[in-house]
Amino acid sequence: MNHERPTTIGVSIPVPPPHGKFLQSRRADFGDQSAWQIPAHITLLPPTEVDATTYAAFLDHCAAVAAAEPAFDVVLRGTGTFRPLSDVVFIQVAQGVSACEALEMSLRSGPVMRALDFYYHPHVTVAHDVTPAQLDRAFDELASFSVTFEVTTFHLYELGADGVWRPKHEFELARRSTS
Repeated sequence: MNHERPTTIGVSIPVPPPHGKFLQSRRADFGDQSAWQIPAHITLLPPTEVDATTYAAFLDHCAAVAAAEPAFDVVLRGTGTFRPLSDVVFIQVAQGVSACEALEMSLRSGPVMRALDFYYHPHVTVAHDVTPAQLDRAFDELASFSVTFEVTTFHLYELGADGVWRPKHEFELARRSTS
């Protein structure tokens, strides 16, 4: 019998420097206790427990997905919220939604096939489980935030025993076609 503990993984698109650190800093400013445990990102696969065999197969799957999907641009612009369903304020993905959706669907079509708790909606969380006043503040203060960046990779993260998400594997997307 295998007594190995499962590993909690997640897959996401990191928000590149300096924008990622800026958004983490703002998340901390709004009182979000997990601000420095979770790098700023667009989720592709939410936290998922896997055993060693599934993990190994999923790494191969991630490599195949990355090789099949071209790099793309993302525009993050303005704020949104999942309230009242969930106490979350986020930066909206204004461009690149369909590419994020394609990656998310492809990643969940392999060895890690899981149902989602909510409909997939690419975004970057900037406040979660904070007071209503802090949620309002995040929504208002970041309403004019806007940045564009090229997505050339996605990362597989592992949740550490200390509650910190760390990137463990990077997968490079296919080059864009020049036609």
